[in-house]
Amino acid sequence: MLYGRLDNLREQAAERLASELRATGGTPQDRTQRDSLTSLHTERVARYDAVEQGLCFGRLDLQDGGHQHIGRIGLFDDDGDFEPLLLDWRAPAARPFYVATAATPDGVARRRHIRTSQRTVTGLDDELLVADPSADTETQTLTGEAVLLAALTANRTGRMQDIVETIQAEQDEAIRSDLAGVLVVQGGPGTGKTAVALHRAAYLLYTYHRQLSGRGVLIVGPNDTFLRYISQVLPSLAETGVLLATLGDLYPGVTARRPESAAAAELKGRTQLVEILAAAVSDRQQVPEEPILIDVGRHTLSLDKQACSVAREQARASRLPHNLARPIFAAGVLATLVAQVAERIGTDPYWDDPLGGNDAPGTPNVLDTDDLADIRADLSTEPAVQAVIDDLWPPLEPERFLADFYASADALESAAPQFSAAERALLLRTADGGWSPSDVPLLDEAAELLGVDDTAERARAERERQARLEYAQGVLDLAAGSQSFELEGFSEAGIAVISDLMDAEAVAARYAEDVRQTAAAHAAADRNWVFGHVIVDEAQELSPMAWRLLMRRCPSRSMTVAGDLAQTGSLAGRGSWAEIFSPYVADRWRLTELTVSYRTPAEIMARAALVLADIDPAFQAPKAVRSTGVEPWDETGSPGRLAEIVAQEAKEVGDGRLGVIAPAGLVAQLTPALAAAIPELAIGAAPDLERRVVLLTVPQAKGLEFDTVVTVDPDGIVAESPRGLSDLYVALTRATQRLGVFTLS
Repeated sequence: MLYGRLDNLREQAAERLASELRATGGTPQDRTQRDSLTSLHTERVARYDAVEQGLCFGRLDLQDGGHQHIGRIGLFDDDGDFEPLLLDWRAPAARPFYVATAATPDGVARRRHIRTSQRTVTGLDDELLVADPSADTETQTLTGEAVLLAALTANRTGRMQDIVETIQAEQDEAIRSDLAGVLVVQGGPGTGKTAVALHRAAYLLYTYHRQLSGRGVLIVGPNDTFLRYISQVLPSLAETGVLLATLGDLYPGVTARRPESAAAAELKGRTQLVEILAAAVSDRQQVPEEPILIDVGRHTLSLDKQACSVAREQARASRLPHNLARPIFAAGVLATLVAQVAERIGTDPYWDDPLGGNDAPGTPNVLDTDDLADIRADLSTEPAVQAVIDDLWPPLEPERFLADFYASADALESAAPQFSAAERALLLRTADGGWSPSDVPLLDEAAELLGVDDTAERARAERERQARLEYAQGVLDLAAGSQSFELEGFSEAGIAVISDLMDAEAVAARYAEDVRQTAAAHAAADRNWVFGHVIVDEAQELSPMAWRLLMRRCPSRSMTVAGDLAQTGSLAGRGSWAEIFSPYVADRWRLTELTVSYRTPAEIMARAALVLADIDPAFQAPKAVRSTGVEPWDETGSPGRLAEIVAQEAKEVGDGRLGVIAPAGLVAQLTPALAAAIPELAIGAAPDLERRVVLLTVPQAKGLEFDTVVTVDPDGIVAESPRGLSDLYVALTRATQRLGVFTLS
């Protein structure tokens, strides 16, 4: 029945979304509700899409005569006995499907892999598992070998697919690892690090739903192209409770994409920037060398260095962030000015109101607390007084502060004397130059140092709460009264609470929960959001400052980190996982290594292994599980000849995908000839991977895969990057079938 209704269900979801979105307006609260509705329906459609791919992909025939069907999601019958018709692949009982062997059958007599196309079964592959204590586990065949090889040899589509049907034992171990702590998934090219990380997200959201549903999961990838490439994996598993982001997206309100030199990025990634930014903030907390004269009404008050120094030390002693300590500094300044006013009042028989009021004859020489408070209140609203406080201890916001810091050679020299003049020159730029990904951790650090006075925000939140309460009371009054109303205009949550006959507070709370949408969507707009789990792919590329930001987002240190140290292309990347994590969790992190390359054929891996040995002889190439019989080819020629070869390779690849990976400095030179020969060529900072042929640089190609790859100018790739051998290793290991190496003559 479900398969027969699939298309109608999806159409109903789309129609309902369109109808409810039309009902929302343009206020911030309405826009939040629009986001909530979009998230809700996206999740529903994702579940329908999971069905469309084929729910059931396996069956376990147990030695006791029972059997279990394995699928993308779990299904139960209607008789209430809680026996699953279909066992979710993440359930503990489904694990033997991935790890049972002839030596350790785990109660399984036969494992069946089922291939389907919607409602049609297109193939079956059976593995008989007969308990044999003498079986050599080292020589066991791959789990679901026929299905796995079919998946590996299928044409790429420009989108990553899920691997729930073909998860191997070592991958399953990493996927099902405990939630707590830092798990490092180290693996060479083609070992499935990314797939493991994504399926681990789905597993954790299923297994630890209570802990994670309210906090969400953050997945950090290396670039936008990569995020688009993996974007369908979790929805295909009916999971949408994650936030996909690059480092450049992790400061709300900023999309950091400005290119910069590798040297500048490395410099910004050093933890020295913590003390440098703190020094830059301190430099903005000034005291005057000469007394400042402040005209208040008809009188002049004086503020000297000593008084300001005392006020500054009081503010700094609070150890509050800059903006939160500012009222303490202001209070110290005002205390000095109030004392001057009080002294004048006590010494003049006819004193002038310091704010320009009428003379007050015969004022006694004693001022009580209320008098002083009145004087302070009057002075605090004086524009001249506020201007002085703003000059000495200005209110600062992170973006403006960091932009001004970069734009001032004097500020850089004062705050960063430990950097050489050449290093400071790497940071110096105009204040309106935009943001690079390596700026984001510094913006986040600045936000920590500056702090935010959220008094106004809390007042706004309280106003919104009161508005929700009034709305909820109106809904209940309407439901309890004699007036009719259209339920179609209400969300499901609204209808549910009406039927439950809750009080207004409960209705408002339910409405607020509905508007908050998914935790991931809320987290994207909240810099202080704390995630339940963080997953980082291509983790070897991140700088120490980037890790500092991520640790702030996940103080529980519940993380999954996927990467390969041999593929480190960034100067800011570290040389070992211990170096990364020791400052945060000491030695309390665990490592799992993926040693088998499923994507990369043996012929290509042998070629790449020569480069790996030059990077570090201690690195071991992963073992390829298959051979294509096609050796990598080499050719030398002009850009025109390259275009001819790529056009021919594009014909060979058919409906698959071909990647041309070249040094960034050659892209402009190669584009005209390639575009003329291949009209569908995709190129740019975020190329369309669904085009059959894509021209990319090495950083753009990280984490991606193609049926065929043509690597252009390997010497140029090595020369262009400070870690060029690692970049070349990446470029040579993106292909699933064929590799060519072309050198420009």
